[in-house]
Amino acid sequence: MSTPPPPPPMPQDAAPAWQTAPPGYTSPIPVVRTHLGHAVASEWTKIRSVRSTMWTLGVFVLLVLGIGLGAGALVAANSTAGSEEDANLLGLGFPGLLLGSICVMTLGVLTTASEYGTGMIRTTTVACPSRVRVLAAKSIVFFAVAFAVTLVGSTLVGLAQVGMIDSVREPTGDEWIRGTVGVSLYIALLGLLSLVVGSIIRHSAGAITLMIGVLLAPLVIALFLFSESLAGLRQGLIDFSVPNQLNVLYGQSLTDSGPVGWDPLWIVLGVTAAAFAGAAALLHSRDV
Repeated sequence: MSTPPPPPPMPQDAAPAWQTAPPGYTSPIPVVRTHLGHAVASEWTKIRSVRSTMWTLGVFVLLVLGIGLGAGALVAANSTAGSEEDANLLGLGFPGLLLGSICVMTLGVLTTASEYGTGMIRTTTVACPSRVRVLAAKSIVFFAVAFAVTLVGSTLVGLAQVGMIDSVREPTGDEWIRGTVGVSLYIALLGLLSLVVGSIIRHSAGAITLMIGVLLAPLVIALFLFSESLAGLRQGLIDFSVPNQLNVLYGQSLTDSGPVGWDPLWIVLGVTAAAFAGAAALLHSRDV
């Protein structure tokens, strides 16, 4: 029985048969050029389907509403007609929002750092090779969620406090905007800064610890600087601490110097933008 002759050698530049398509062939699978909208849709699916979102935002709402309504009820029960008539009533929501901001920052860190911890970031970058696009999509989705939840919580607390307390004047229009929209933007930007820090550090516990330090350490350190030679440093730490900047948006600064009006919002916006630029640069120089 004769052996059939071997097939002729394939040219070096010819593609295998399984990679070639017959003339006039059209794939039944549609080919779509991906864009930022696809990445945003993917990140929205992620953030609404993981349990960390429900728990962190759930605790945030409980803190904001519980402490805010409790403070309003306490003031209403102990106030008399005409007392503290110059105080900003919305400032009673400050303690709940300050504690709740820890929840928002925690969620921001988990939005990025948890994917590095589980290795899911490899799947994400395979689906969307543009790493900056992934970071931008995460930032857009997280900021929108954090801002919306904070705005609803702060507005509900403010309305409830106005309804409960009659002895304090009602907030002006500017106070309403800064005490609801301004505060919500500030806390959402704090959370966004945490998201970027999570992308830089790539470790959930380390990034959360760092952000809690950013929140509380300056004010705590300032309390122990007793020396007169350190008075300027102490004043600066108090002026630019997160609690004082949040209070400034309520028109109740802890000092007579430092940021005023909308200044805290521009400060945290500048810091977040610089951190985002650094994180984007690192994404190009590091592997997943």
